[in-house]
Amino acid sequence: MNLIADPKHFLRNLFDKAISVADPMLTLPDFLPEKPNGRIIVIGAGKASARMAEAVENTWGACEGLVITRYGYARPCKGIEIVEAAHPVPDKAGMNATNRMLELLQGLEEDDFVLALISGGASALLVAPRSGMELADKQAINDALLASGAPISKINTVRKHLSKVKGGQLAAAASPATMLSLMLSDVPGDNPADIGSGPTVGDAFSSAEALEILDRWQVKVSPHIREILEQGSGVLSPSDQRLSQVENVVFAAPSQSLAAASELAQQAGCKVVQIGDDLEGEASEVAKAHAELAIEISEKRTKDDPPVLLLSGGELTVTKRGEGHGGPNAEYCLALALALQDKEGIYALAGDTDGVDGACEVAGAYVGPDTLERAADRGIDAAS
Repeated sequence: MNLIADPKHFLRNLFDKAISVADPMLTLPDFLPEKPNGRIIVIGAGKASARMAEAVENTWGACEGLVITRYGYARPCKGIEIVEAAHPVPDKAGMNATNRMLELLQGLEEDDFVLALISGGASALLVAPRSGMELADKQAINDALLASGAPISKINTVRKHLSKVKGGQLAAAASPATMLSLMLSDVPGDNPADIGSGPTVGDAFSSAEALEILDRWQVKVSPHIREILEQGSGVLSPSDQRLSQVENVVFAAPSQSLAAASELAQQAGCKVVQIGDDLEGEASEVAKAHAELAIEISEKRTKDDPPVLLLSGGELTVTKRGEGHGGPNAEYCLALALALQDKEGIYALAGDTDGVDGACEVAGAYVGPDTLERAADRGIDAAS
């Protein structure tokens, strides 16, 4: 079967392939050591953390532990407790579960072993406000950060300095136990300090730099929050002794997913153009640049040339204006469709491998030469 004869089906197959190579059930077991003797505690947070916990118990058997995931993302586990909480804006369930996780780590000894499972979404799901802050404060600033258009690395820097668990503080709570932190990356560059705001990784950025980020992206916060940031924070330096027993391993990353999609596309006869796996920026602006590139390539192709696939990954952002609802993938596709103006022969799919595009209950969107026409037929003005 010629997959490219049905572009929508073809693109969906590429997306499914990209997801499969990031599935913890298939990838995580290769990174697990032999099951240690003595006490083992499994902790974790993120949209993929319950699936990661399931993969651990599938290999090691029942374990003691607690993992926090997004509502609707629980998986069946034998011993590890799975708690569901809100994402992307934290809630009380996440805060209570985080406090219980910290209690679970109290009093550990050098012979104990902690396995941490961290994936995208951990920033919102691990909720432990700094002293002097309430959950409502965390919710307000999280919402403002997500609407600001700031890159995820900058958002996470601010989050770390307003938390008692991020920036290596969760690992410090388990000291002097040995810790292995297995991470599924969803951030450009795959820096462990950025994945889930690095709860097991030290960070060199200061709270003064967090204040600079708020100012640069015009994030409105109360004077109370600014005062807390001015007092410094508990974020650990990368050289902190409490992190000496921690090993951080990124076991799956966007680059692997893109490589798998690229291989499948080449097998189908495509010429693949890799744009990069670490794209950042405003989704609508990136889409316009990609549209220009796609049009340029399309106009140079002859009928005998192979189809061209533009492939990229990263973490785009959306500056929220008004009461819009969606995420960067949908925003990207909308801007792409408007820039392409239903140009013949160009198709696109943008999706999030964890199945959630921002705060939306979809993975992303699809664009074809009839997208704007179909929108107009339904009485939708895509430009408004």
